[in-house]
Amino acid sequence: MGLSVSDDVSRKLIDELLDCALAEDLGKDLGKDGDCTSKAIFSASETGRAVIQSKEQGILSGAYLMQPLFCRIDPSLSLTELADDGTPLSPGAEICRLQGPVRSILAGERTALNFLQRLSGIATLSARYAAAIRHTKARLLDTRKTTPCLRLLEKRAVRHGGGMNHRSGLFDMMLIKDTHCKQCGGVTAALTKALRARGTAKEPKIEVEVRNAAEFAEALALRPDRIMLDNMSVSDMRGCVEKMPLACGIHIELEASGNISLDTIAAVAETGVDFISCGAITHSAPALDIHLIMV
Repeated sequence: MGLSVSDDVSRKLIDELLDCALAEDLGKDLGKDGDCTSKAIFSASETGRAVIQSKEQGILSGAYLMQPLFCRIDPSLSLTELADDGTPLSPGAEICRLQGPVRSILAGERTALNFLQRLSGIATLSARYAAAIRHTKARLLDTRKTTPCLRLLEKRAVRHGGGMNHRSGLFDMMLIKDTHCKQCGGVTAALTKALRARGTAKEPKIEVEVRNAAEFAEALALRPDRIMLDNMSVSDMRGCVEKMPLACGIHIELEASGNISLDTIAAVAETGVDFISCGAITHSAPALDIHLIMV
């Protein structure tokens, strides 16, 4: 699945996010006058050049934000993009160059780096997970375990790292979790209600979470679009995969989830599942070390 937002909506969300991030740092919403340090040291006419570059190896994400971000601060700034999102970075790799008023360059420095470091960290970790299962048919999925208000950007970073997006939010896919099943009276009861609510339509897709072989059999009998094997052992997951060809004439996607790490993901992928979802690639990705230097 891709992100279920149009290009227009995506641009609007990004515009609002950049405005909010800059307002947070420059204090405009508080009636303040921006970077008081640079204004004290540099005149409005003083110009300079800067480069944003990586200090370590990784995968770039967030370069698409640099032009609109710095343009908001000062349209007279000249920005040259030197690397595309999804590009492997090595220490010293240049991401972009800036030229123009020093005050304007420094006013956007921290906000720009915060976005680049966070998003490139996610892309880098996603790439490591994706590489670990490249020898299998399984594809890496993200989750909704994202930073509030940054989901659109963080899910895009996952794609830059070679992963795929799960649902965007609660609105574009039915995912019946254990909480739904417990409250509803079990897998069969919850899945039956979801299928009935959707009727003959093909959207939204319906996925149900199961925790053992018995629940898997219940879900399989009702033929949802996807079954999530949650926190199962590798042997139990393999058993579910082996039952699939005998159980139905249509393909039901299988997704593995729960306690996925770099140490375990290859073994999980080798069971034959179609997807592996992992919250760690967004909620626990370390920032990539990126800095801005005046040149």
